[in-house]
Amino acid sequence: MRRTLVSAIALALAGLSVPVLAQTPAASSSIARQATTQLPRDVRPVRYDVAVVPHAEKLAFDGKVTITLEVLEPTDKIVLNAVDMTFSSVKLAPASGTAAYPAPQVKIDAQAQTATFSVPQPLPVGQYKLSMDYTGKIGTQANGLFAIDYDTQAGKKRALYTQFENSDARKFVPSWDEPNHKAVFDLTVTVPAAQMAVSNMPMAESADLGNGLKRVRFAASPKMSTYLLFFGLGDFDRATAKVGDTEVGVVTQKGKADQAAFALEASRVVLKEYNDYFGTPYPLPKLDNVASPGRSQFFAAMENWGAIYTFEYAMLMDPSISTQADKQGIFSIAAHEIAHQWFGDLVTMSWWDDLWLNEGFASWMASRTTEKLHPEWNTKLYSVGSRESAMNRDAVATTHPVVQHVETVEQASQAFDAITYSKGEAVIHMLEGYVGADAWREGVRRYMKAHAYGNTVSDDLWKQIEAAADKPILAIAHDFTLQPGVPLIRVESAQCSGGKTALKLSQDEFTKDRPDKKPLAWRVPVIAQTLGGAPVRTIVAGGKADMALPGCGPVVVNAGQSGYYRTLYAPQPFKAVSEGFANLEPIDQLGLMNDVWALGLAGLQPASDYLDLAKSTPIDADPQIWADIAGSFASLNAYYRGDNARQATFRKFAIARLAPVFERVGWEVRADEGDPTTILRAQLIETLSDLGDEKTIAEARRRHAAEKSDPKAVPAELRKTILSVVAKHADAATWDELHAAAKAEKTPLVKDEFYSLLSSADDDMLAKRALDLALTDEPGATNSADMIATVSYGHPDMAFDYAVAHRTDVDKLVDSTSRSSWYPALGNSSLDPAMAGKIKAYADAHIAAGSRRAAETAIANIAYRSKVRKERLPEVDAWLKKNGA
Repeated sequence: MRRTLVSAIALALAGLSVPVLAQTPAASSSIARQATTQLPRDVRPVRYDVAVVPHAEKLAFDGKVTITLEVLEPTDKIVLNAVDMTFSSVKLAPASGTAAYPAPQVKIDAQAQTATFSVPQPLPVGQYKLSMDYTGKIGTQANGLFAIDYDTQAGKKRALYTQFENSDARKFVPSWDEPNHKAVFDLTVTVPAAQMAVSNMPMAESADLGNGLKRVRFAASPKMSTYLLFFGLGDFDRATAKVGDTEVGVVTQKGKADQAAFALEASRVVLKEYNDYFGTPYPLPKLDNVASPGRSQFFAAMENWGAIYTFEYAMLMDPSISTQADKQGIFSIAAHEIAHQWFGDLVTMSWWDDLWLNEGFASWMASRTTEKLHPEWNTKLYSVGSRESAMNRDAVATTHPVVQHVETVEQASQAFDAITYSKGEAVIHMLEGYVGADAWREGVRRYMKAHAYGNTVSDDLWKQIEAAADKPILAIAHDFTLQPGVPLIRVESAQCSGGKTALKLSQDEFTKDRPDKKPLAWRVPVIAQTLGGAPVRTIVAGGKADMALPGCGPVVVNAGQSGYYRTLYAPQPFKAVSEGFANLEPIDQLGLMNDVWALGLAGLQPASDYLDLAKSTPIDADPQIWADIAGSFASLNAYYRGDNARQATFRKFAIARLAPVFERVGWEVRADEGDPTTILRAQLIETLSDLGDEKTIAEARRRHAAEKSDPKAVPAELRKTILSVVAKHADAATWDELHAAAKAEKTPLVKDEFYSLLSSADDDMLAKRALDLALTDEPGATNSADMIATVSYGHPDMAFDYAVAHRTDVDKLVDSTSRSSWYPALGNSSLDPAMAGKIKAYADAHIAAGSRRAAETAIANIAYRSKVRKERLPEVDAWLKKNGA
């Protein structure tokens, strides 16, 4: 599953301290079996024969299912998962023969999300068939079976889709809705004859029933987890390509298949690459990617086996509004979800404790594959940003290990965070560098072959990697996955003698909110080199290490940035590396700047050190370095929010530093520029706008106004960017103009963008109008929560207070898997210490005690931001004064 960018506001921090090697694989597996949401282990499913008749207009469906099951120990009851279902006929019979048992008694436990089928006498060990008729609900948010309403030139349309991860298959079919209860699914649906039905497998047969209906039966699936089952229905088009014997397809609303041409080609080349990399060919006959209007606060795409589900904004290239950044995102998402067809679908984690085996690996495979297949995008540097998102979350008291203990459905939902995705990816990147790419791939291939169609825990992978590499990694892997936190490598000294540099390192722990915390211990793979010298590798174990590097000159620790740790240089080696900054490789420039930024805000080195680096960065530095600087300036600008005089002083410096870079890039795309420059242009326009640069704002407004008579005034590549500047600085008349455009728009992808823009205004009154609009039916059921979240970026206190005050209405607009994270995240960027108390009060009243990690994280973030504002901004002020700003 690919998390949404919208949800990123919830990924800011986190902390749970466990000792090194606290869990062995046996312990991890044992914990999973004892988790409170797990079902009894005396019965397991073998096959589901499901028949569903959706009534889209009534938001309800009828279902029939015959479950072939095995009784492993004598029992008088069968317990499975079911939510919002009403059962009528229920039958139980042996799998073979004609004998039948009395109809089981059904007991529903809504809180436990279970249905219990009881019989008078214990069932002997053996195979049975449990058959039932039931009815269920079709929702309007993206979980379970749900409806999406959308505009077209021909009028309103309604499509149906399913989203089951992590625990919502139980809303569609009574089932053992847990990842380690794999079974075969045979799905039949009765649907309108004019519509297209899509599932994991190809259609096996279709029969016209008359009365405008048809019955479609899909081929039986391979053995798989419930959360991977998929069903879609609507007025669709489908385009296809072939990769060997596999038919690759894209499914869109009618008339939009051409906008998925890039996604189709991306799927084709990625599938070919993965067939080779994994050494186990993709096993299904087809692989669809289904594009859906709307959005979710929980996810952007989902890896249903053979039928990936992706929202249109993350899959389609609309020529009127899509950008080069969108194109890269589409490729990355396709690469992420297709990687899941192996890591997650073919081989599945045993329980949500090891979710990172799905998400960390899919993220790493997507990054690796994007870099390999599109080197012109220079996405190698993106790994540093991904690592930063993990470290920001991992460096506070509310963090958790990569392998985490999950008990409840809400806890499983909250496990989809930056630790699972980005730290998981970073740890894999580091370990692959340690054992070598070839050995790593061989280990992955062995893992796939050994566990195909099964379930695993993390150590199942480590054992295969160790065997393939013939190199011990288990202890290192445990250090980084079974305990939380960020190692800090201190460069104590770097002394040159006889053409070699003697380096002294020590290991500490980087934390943003616990300066007196006793550091945990890691065995840290470190790569270091002198500028221009050969890299040297070592393991910092026992807290200290000495290295001898060939050559003299500035020393770069974490050279190539594959390590998951922060580097803190003593003053003398820092002076040397900062003076040689312009000559570092771009990825090391970025890594150094990110470390200096984080260490400076945490008070471990002067916060002004980052500004020194930004001031000395050459105008022609790598575009992604300037993108990072622009992002950091935007962050500092937000810290000054509400203090107009000091903010104006900082803005003057920031604009003066970024404006020459933007003048070099310009408003117009050059034929010979690389993709990073194209993307930087939009980033600089938005940042200069955020900083209040009147020249940039005026030009964006001019181009927007000129577009009415000159379509070339706003190229498609900059349309979203220019609209965002206009919307952010809108007055009431401009907001009304954008609102009218939103109402008139018939393309869902563009329409959704307009409603998001309406929520981005700086003006308090307009932000309040956006919140009121979000509670109407106008934006569409899945856009309203996004509007409120977008308001929270600039008005966190207003958005949080409004959402809580209207909680009864707002709850209907947020998918149930997101609520425990979504509400606290609204206040995440607040600078008012009182917000921490508000979030705590909300959590105490409305979130289960064991599911408050997101709320606690938001509270920790507010405390950290308050500390930065109080203790670090004066250092920035002093630097600005000293440097003439």
